[in-house]
Amino acid sequence: MNDTATHITDSPHITTEQWQAIVNNDSSYDGQFWYAVRTTGIFCRPSCKSKAPRPQNVTIFADPDQALHAQYRPCKRCKPTGERLPDQEWIAVITQYIDQHYTEPLTLHGLAEIGHGSPYHLHRIFKKVMNITPVEYIQRCRIDQACQELITTNHSMTAIGLNIGIPNTSYFVTLFKKKIGITPAQYRKQHHADQSVKGE
Repeated sequence: MNDTATHITDSPHITTEQWQAIVNNDSSYDGQFWYAVRTTGIFCRPSCKSKAPRPQNVTIFADPDQALHAQYRPCKRCKPTGERLPDQEWIAVITQYIDQHYTEPLTLHGLAEIGHGSPYHLHRIFKKVMNITPVEYIQRCRIDQACQELITTNHSMTAIGLNIGIPNTSYFVTLFKKKIGITPAQYRKQHHADQSVKGE
């Protein structure tokens, strides 16, 4: 605890008192400051019940307008501006995170924590806004990248699977065929043949 306190005190963004207010969801600090999390792009009240972020990722603001001006979006759970975050904006936070982290292990529960909502609510609203589920969106990001790597590199199926966040090669091949209609090897062969024809 002392190491953490020392680290926080050394940070120009957050004091030990502010950090304790965030960790303890202390509503008595609501209105005194707002905190934003750089890794998610969301800002909250100190009393927000969401999982506490890492202190080094926190920026403190004196009022919600400062956070909005810095391009942070209000938390859907604690409503730091007093208004409800529109569904489209909330899902935009989630899709942006997936776009940047699809190579990492992602779960609905983890995404809900990042978006400061419940897994059930996230799944329902995501599907309403995007017409696909969060899992399907993650798969689409991964398969799109796999297509690029199959065309532009000579990486093995195992290496491509690892690069896109699917370490199980057989699952990668099965998912690819389900989404694209042919195996990764067939896809690569087909596109390399297309390139040869164009080069003639």
